Amino acid sequence: MKRITIAEVAKHAEVSKSTVSQYLNQRYDYMGEKTKERIKKAIEELGYSPNIMARGLKQKSSTTIGVIVANILHVFSTQVIRAIEDFCNEKGFHVIVCNADDDPAKEKKYIEMLWAKQVDGIIAFPTGGNVDLYKKLIDAQYPVLFIDRIVPGISINTLLLDNEKASLLAVEEFVERGYERIGIISPPLGRNVTPRVERVEGYKKALEKHDRPVNPEYIISGEINDMQAKIEKMMKLPEPPDAIFAVNDRTLFEVLAYTKKHRIKIPGDLALINVDDVSFASIYSPALSTIIQPAFEMGNKAAEILFNLIIDKDNGDTEIYRFEPQLIVRESC
Repeated sequence: MKRITIAEVAKHAEVSKSTVSQYLNQRYDYMGEKTKERIKKAIEELGYSPNIMARGLKQKSSTTIGVIVANILHVFSTQVIRAIEDFCNEKGFHVIVCNADDDPAKEKKYIEMLWAKQVDGIIAFPTGGNVDLYKKLIDAQYPVLFIDRIVPGISINTLLLDNEKASLLAVEEFVERGYERIGIISPPLGRNVTPRVERVEGYKKALEKHDRPVNPEYIISGEINDMQAKIEKMMKLPEPPDAIFAVNDRTLFEVLAYTKKHRIKIPGDLALINVDDVSFASIYSPALSTIIQPAFEMGNKAAEILFNLIIDKDNGDTEIYRFEPQLIVRESC
């Protein structure tokens, strides 16, 4: 099938090729509405489709960015991706999404692949395991931005929740409602993943603020596969927690699975608050009190910052952007 050219569109619309090019790049500053309408009609009638690769070569741009997530199963990750994709779609860019599974080897492979494909920039939920590669990107002034996790010693713009405040909101809600024995459940802490570490630290500070003891037996962290056994051990204590703070959606699922299996009533036997407003939170019985991360706002901001880096080609001073958590009170405590 013959590819329609810009020249043919220009001839059909009775305008110059440069005017069509300006239209395609959304540069309408000196273009009248009638001209825009003629070009739009010509494109539709001729079935013109821009050659993205050719445009990219001419502009030295692939009109593509890469997004590397640590675990695509997280609600937060998928919401951030959606916001990034919406922003990029408005700019005429494409998004390649890679799932690193929190594995530094997979992350390294994806960074190198995206760089080899000459994507214009990368947004990553970093594993923290490729410090030398991150530094290589910085030295090359390659547009890159981190979400959700800070990597010590790496100066890259980073967006994440105010995690300690999220824990404070949860603990204070429990305290105000009279709960005495407050536990917390997190994925593994050993890999120094920022939100996990900060939420546990925020939980401890919040307990101390309200003169509550920090009981190590009420702090659970581990792989998802081991979580049921760890919850079982905690709930079989002589004085088990009467409230639990689940630091993300995956740990929430494990708590709900355990309470259902053992017929533990929420909130009668155990109160519950989690981070990430899962889709079923408001229709679950009882409706779940959750702490929302402004995922769409964060994704949009990340894409905006990355585009500025792509345009300016200068990383300049880097910043850590903190976003406010919001407690949604429902029926689970």
